[in-house]
Amino acid sequence: MIKSNGGIIGPDNVTTGGPFGSASGVFKLGEVTDLIKDSKWPTAGPASYQVANSLRFNDGSSDSLTRSLGASETSTQKGTFSYWIKRSTLSTNQVTISNEVADDNNRGYIQFNTSDNFRMVDEKGIVLATNAVYRDTSAWYHFVIALDSTLGTTTDRFKLYVNGVRETSFQSSGYFNNGFPNQNINFDILTGGQTNKNHIGKIHSSGSDLDAYLAEFVYIDGSQLDATSFGEFDSDSGIWKPKDVSGLTFGNNGFYLDFKDSSALGNDAAGSNNFTATNLTSIDQSIDTCTNNFATLNPLTYNGDSTTQAADLSEGNLKLVSSSAYKIAPSTIAVSSGKWYVEHKITGGTPDAMVGVIDTQDYETDSNIAYVGQNTNSVGYYKDGRKFIGNSATSYGATYTTNDIIGIALDLDSGTKTITFYKNNATQGAINLPTAGSEEFYFLPSPYNATIETNFGSPSFSITSGNADGNGFGNFEYAPPSGHLALCTNNLNS
Repeated sequence: MIKSNGGIIGPDNVTTGGPFGSASGVFKLGEVTDLIKDSKWPTAGPASYQVANSLRFNDGSSDSLTRSLGASETSTQKGTFSYWIKRSTLSTNQVTISNEVADDNNRGYIQFNTSDNFRMVDEKGIVLATNAVYRDTSAWYHFVIALDSTLGTTTDRFKLYVNGVRETSFQSSGYFNNGFPNQNINFDILTGGQTNKNHIGKIHSSGSDLDAYLAEFVYIDGSQLDATSFGEFDSDSGIWKPKDVSGLTFGNNGFYLDFKDSSALGNDAAGSNNFTATNLTSIDQSIDTCTNNFATLNPLTYNGDSTTQAADLSEGNLKLVSSSAYKIAPSTIAVSSGKWYVEHKITGGTPDAMVGVIDTQDYETDSNIAYVGQNTNSVGYYKDGRKFIGNSATSYGATYTTNDIIGIALDLDSGTKTITFYKNNATQGAINLPTAGSEEFYFLPSPYNATIETNFGSPSFSITSGNADGNGFGNFEYAPPSGHLALCTNNLNS
């Protein structure tokens, strides 16, 4: 489980074999949990700089931000990009930012490739890919890409920083100076004058759509800055965290996207270099950020039965879709103490659904899990009103169907640990949790021919009322029961 001291990012975000030692990017029982159990997750304290919002990009709906890049650049030879990113889908080409000057032979872009390496391509002189891969979908990464083609030292013309540390290990390339730019080139990614060809979240005319959360997206036109302009190491934990960038000089074409204005998601908080949103609406504005990391559903785990369990996830790993079999995905955060509140909304399909919790020990050792409630230390609430424990069904509560919201209040602090289900805010009664396992629990939705959207406090579906927990975190349809909190790192600290 993630330890109760909370956090922004895990310690193994930058690795050469995946954060858990897997080269495949798909992680079986125990591998994900081992990282979660051992992670340090310190959050920025109340006096530290806090990031309010991120923007959630969904590749299935081709979300993007677009603008026309002005021709009066401060420089086409010097510039710096900085952004925080929490990935949702792996092993596909996904472009973070791109710029096309004349055609697809004259463009530059920054992406993750199909092997989950960071990669930058610029037709004027960069083809660079890291040896490290970035496969942790539970963590926020910080990337700084700093360019200056005027420098005499080849490797200084392109600098990459990940979580405050300069990355110097790149794959061998037959292009240019082993991938580094030639001196005094004008970078395509910095060159203006074109109309509606500067994109965040895709490459012009050819897809490679982004599936991730972005926060604090900055472009500095005219300067090569290092990572300390955008972040700093926490003095207590040593973990990299963001800092206020509003005082920087952004240059003519520079921008700062803070995603705070839900009616203008591409608003430039540093000036007037605004982007136009495509297929992005106010519901895509998220409070899951690099200073308060919310749980999502984990796409990296399956129990060995990939046909049954392999998750079909979207909307920032909050939407779980099944068309023909049970699909399950555990929360990225497991808990063994505290009081927690989660909402599940049944949003589509012929609703055959189960929601509940499963002990991490059962999840890691059973290779044939199909749905929550199947195992000894697992409790599920089924759509027909029955509860399932150890695959034994008994009468419990009301039936539920499409558009119903099932709340879960998990109490791991009382003398008798309980789980209480709510249908549209009406309690169905407390259930004593089984006690034979490790007593560390994942939240685990299980749809069959249905769609479930899970809200750990940063929802993917519209909220009509809006309720935070007692610490002021989260956005729920119904008020969490007294003492129950959203599953996010700022609450782990409490």
